[in-house]
Parts: sequence; structure tokens; C-alpha cells
Amino acid sequence: MDTNIIKEPNFVEEILGIFRSDISAAELNEKISDYHDNDIAGALEQLTPEERQKLYPILGAEKVSEIFTYIEDVELYMSELNIEKAAKVISHMDSDDAVDVLEEMDDSTSEQIVSMLEGDAGKDVRLILSYDDDEIGSKMTTNLIVIKRGLTVREAMRELVKQAGDNDNIFTIYVTDEEDRFYGAIDLKDLIVARSNTDLENLIVTSYPYVGDHEIMSDCIERIKDYAEDSIPVLSEDKKILGIITAQDIVEVVDDELGDDYAKLAGLTAEEDLNEKTNESMRKRLPWLIILLILGIAVSTVVGVFEKVVAAIPIVICFQSLILDMAGNAGTQSLAVTIRVLMDENLTAVQKIGLAFKEMKVGLCNGLFLGSTAFVTVGAYLVAIKHDEFPHAILIAACVGGALILSMIISSLLGTLIPMFFHKIKVDPAVASGPLITTVNDLVAVVAYYGLVWLVLLPLVK
Repeated sequence: MDTNIIKEPNFVEEILGIFRSDISAAELNEKISDYHDNDIAGALEQLTPEERQKLYPILGAEKVSEIFTYIEDVELYMSELNIEKAAKVISHMDSDDAVDVLEEMDDSTSEQIVSMLEGDAGKDVRLILSYDDDEIGSKMTTNLIVIKRGLTVREAMRELVKQAGDNDNIFTIYVTDEEDRFYGAIDLKDLIVARSNTDLENLIVTSYPYVGDHEIMSDCIERIKDYAEDSIPVLSEDKKILGIITAQDIVEVVDDELGDDYAKLAGLTAEEDLNEKTNESMRKRLPWLIILLILGIAVSTVVGVFEKVVAAIPIVICFQSLILDMAGNAGTQSLAVTIRVLMDENLTAVQKIGLAFKEMKVGLCNGLFLGSTAFVTVGAYLVAIKHDEFPHAILIAACVGGALILSMIISSLLGTLIPMFFHKIKVDPAVASGPLITTVNDLVAVVAYYGLVWLVLLPLVK
């Protein structure tokens, strides 16, 4: 056994030891300055409320604000501070982090704290809160470096150093013109390596990408991701820089979008959380469940139409779930691919038709493979286990394999066409398609399977 493996240090335990020691406030702050705020937040969460109450004054409002940005349910810890101290902590946060914290608090407390915020902190927070949740402006931060066009390289560096004390997003420096409109951006590396006699104009990228403050996030998220920049400016209608949206903001937005999409595929209008009330969860789930109940009754009615088939050849019902499950799986796979593709608003009609044919071809190829496998397996099962006559077993196996091929082709096509249809009529395909695909594919599978049995086997047993 290798005894030279480096043991990963447990920083949280180390910080807890520092917090619970009897050292002076100055020594405590000096020691924890060597640790990342995320680890300090982890240690803070393991303290008792009484221990935290003693610790907050020692750390100070600015340090507490840095730690709180890494805590998930931060409103719980904010409630341990009186309203004045809470407002002071929030005033030290980046504007976007401050807004995130305020939105987790109850409305009255949030409004009271906002009213207590002064200067740039209050102005920035009120600006971000003025946007709708789905607008880019609601996710931006005002933590950025802005310089004027026309400075020398030396003057630009001096301005950078001056602003970096309050703003740490320094890797891209934004430039405005004489009328305070966005002019371009400079990469920090280019500014650092530039000689003092270099014309600053040569360092400015004037075609730098930007987004509008009222743009809907879902409409421009792909465009932002394509540029792969650490930050992109958010502009007002008159091209003034209001803030930036950072790579971290993009990750959070994408994560939220994925969570919403996952919820929508289950037929929910939004994600649920642990603290959500029962009636709220019911409101999200019940409408689609009612629609699916009606469609489920339709599927059951179709099965009832083939009652004579089941009565004459009872063994066929054993393989019904196999056909239904595989058809549902094929449809869901095509649905996932289609919804992802439909995020591209520039998709042409020819490309959509090409996608439909491609999914049909995939369904056919997968169906042929799985249908052949089912044919051999079901045939062997009926002969070896059920001791069925070979010709009869082969016919049943052929119906199972044939139904599997047919249902997978149709299900793959429906998994593509249904979300395209909803997208065309301006209904969110993720919300409308998810539950619907499963039930419609059940209907397709039932008709395909029992239809084949009715056509092929039923005449032979009469």
C-alpha cells in the first residue's frame, strides 16, 4: 500500500478550531485570512447561532459580506443580525449578490434594508431590482472597471489601480467615449504589457460584444456563451454601460435554465423547493395530470377495443409493457434532442425537416436492432419456458418485434414533431411536450402492437 499519498487537508475543521479558540480578535482575523471564503462559510454553518453572534462583530461587516456570498440559505444567517447590521453587510456586497440575498428575504425586511442603503450601493441595488427576473439587467453586477477614451497607457493604468480597490472584475477594462457611451474594451494583459508610449486606441477592441439591459436571458444566453468572455457589458438603450454579466452569472443562469427545463419536462411550470407549500406544488402539477388522465383514459379505451384479442390470446398482454416502455424511451430521446435544437432561433424549415427525417432514421435503425433482439428473445422464451408450439411462438415474437420497430419509428417522429408544433404556435415545447409525448407514445404502441396481433394472430385462432 502506498503510504506517500498526500492526505487532503480539512480546511473547515481547521477554521472551526480557530473560531473556537481563545485567541484575540486580531489574531483570529489574521489566521483566517489564509483561507478561502468558501471554506470559512462552511465552518460558519457548523457553528451554533450563539457562536456566530459572538463572531460577527470580530469579523466585521465587510468580511461577513464576503463569506455570506458562499452560503446557500443566507437569509437564515442574515436573520441573526439586527436590521442595521444586516444593511451594513449587504452594502459591502457586490450589487448582484446583494440582490440575490434581498430576494430570499421576506418583502418587508427586504424593503426596509433597501431603504437604508445609501450612496452607490443603494443606487446599484435599486437599479438591479427594477428589472424583471427574466431580463439580463436582473443578473448583472456593477462591479467593473470603466475608463475614458483618450487616456494614455500610464493614465489608464493609474485609473485601473484607483478603481480596483472597489471593483475586482479587472480582467476586462471597459472604455467609454466623450458622451459616456460604450466605446470598446481592453484586455488587462494587453494593458499590462503595453509600453507607455503605445497609443491606447490600438489596445481597444471597438467591436466588443454587448447585451441590452432589457433583453430576455433565454433569448441571448447562447450568444453570450459563444463569445466565451469572462464578462460582457450590459448597456442601456442609449448605449451607456449599466453593468456587466460575468462568466459566473452565465453558469448560474444556465443552471437555472436546466433546472427549469428539467421541471418542465415533468410537466411542471417551475422548479419546486423543499419549503414550497403543498397547494403551490399541487397548482404546478395538477393541470397536466388532469390532461394526462384524460389521455390515459383514451389509451385504456383503445386497449378495450382489442378486448377480443386479449381474450383469445392472453399471452400477448405479457409483452405490452415492453412495447410501451421502449416507445416512450425513443420518444423522450427525440424530444430532448429537439428541444435542445429549437433553442437556436435561426433554425430553418429545411433544417427542421432534416431533423425529423434523421430522428425517424435513428428510430428505424434502433427499432430494427431492438426488434430483432426482442424477436429472438421472446421466441426462445415462449418455446423454452412456456412450451408453446414453435410456429405459434414465432408469430407472437414477430408481432412483438414488428410492433417494437413500428412504434419506435413513429415515437421518434412524434418526439420531434410535437415540440416543433408547440414551438411554432408559441407554446413552450418543454412544458407542453414532456408529459404529452409519453402518453401519446403509449397510444401509438398499443395500436401498433394489438393491431399487428389482431391482423396476424387472431385469424389463426378463430
